[in-house]
Amino acid sequence: MSWTFPLAERVRNLKPSPTLAIDTKAKTLKAQGVDIVNLSAGEPDFDTPEHIKEAAIKAIKDGFTKYTPVGGIPELKEAIAAKFEQDYKLIYRPEQIMVSTGGKQVLYNVAQAVLDPGDEVIIPVPYWVSYPAIVELAGGNVKFLPCDPYRDFALDFAVLGSLITSRTRAMILNSPSNPTGAVYSRDDLKTVAELAVEHDFVIITDDIYDRIRFDDKGPENIASVLPEAQDHVVVVNGVSKTYAMTGWRIGYLAGPEAVVKAATKIQSQSTSNPNSIAQKAALAALTGPQDGVMRMKEAFFERKNYIMERLRAIQGISCVEPKGAFYVFPDLSFYYGKEASGKEINNSLDMAEYLLENAQIAGVPGVAFGDDRFMRFSYATDLDIIREGMDRLEAALGELVSK
Repeated sequence: MSWTFPLAERVRNLKPSPTLAIDTKAKTLKAQGVDIVNLSAGEPDFDTPEHIKEAAIKAIKDGFTKYTPVGGIPELKEAIAAKFEQDYKLIYRPEQIMVSTGGKQVLYNVAQAVLDPGDEVIIPVPYWVSYPAIVELAGGNVKFLPCDPYRDFALDFAVLGSLITSRTRAMILNSPSNPTGAVYSRDDLKTVAELAVEHDFVIITDDIYDRIRFDDKGPENIASVLPEAQDHVVVVNGVSKTYAMTGWRIGYLAGPEAVVKAATKIQSQSTSNPNSIAQKAALAALTGPQDGVMRMKEAFFERKNYIMERLRAIQGISCVEPKGAFYVFPDLSFYYGKEASGKEINNSLDMAEYLLENAQIAGVPGVAFGDDRFMRFSYATDLDIIREGMDRLEAALGELVSK
């Protein structure tokens, strides 16, 4: 039986994932028993801490398995508010907080709540893969802001100024960044906040990696850098990365009450409340022991140092030192135009396919993040696996020769 009706225009307009073929091939090879070194993971390799799992088990045994308020249970909202006060010295009332089924749903709800067709959203490049699609599904138009890798992917304010128009409705920030690991400076955050106030647009700040920073400054938020901009800031966060809870699917939003109320209304007509058991687990994550976070960050720091040392030793590779998250984003374009076994490498998809087929390394091509010169490798995996991956990468690149 085949489907004969046309699909919705919004779906037809969605661009297919440029990484789908690579991902499918990697899974196929692994299923065939091929030893794949997977450096493509976007999640911590650590297990969820025991006290968090125990809180979920207790919730089940206590029968906490019914509907909850659409925007989350009150005690979780209070814990989120306490986090903002402790980490950023920002005060949010429960009415200014909403809990969702993961950070991605928060972003989707916010876009649906604040964007009208034709509104413009500025997105720095490189960007997380889902940002453009989320904007486009809400009818918005994306304006890309290229960032210079030779300046640690810092924002170019001359270009940013030229992108701001009367239709500019929002700008999305992600710091620490996926895929680069870059962290925006306080001065840059302050300048963006001032522009948002001056031109009256919304800053959507995706802070999902805020606790995974390798400096001694601790978490930062753009609203705490310029408090008078708080009414222009919508904060997206969650427990996925910090507490190794990607599968639990709990994200949250903090911002102006009108935005939170609108996003909650949208959520009420889509998923309704987040999973009740996962909410209790998230509550335990935020209010319980935090030593697991520090251990995980220390492991990421060690792995980051190792993978950077290896990348620096490979001819032709340049890579910005990550200041947070758990990714490296090396420029491999030096090898474009070269070939091995009769196959020429012309872009990041070619490179990803070559590394997968010839070296059995899985990475994510930079085109998925808006910059075709690069590839993203994750160090959210065991150090021995990273070591093997770097050995294979160095050997595979060494086999490429000029035409």
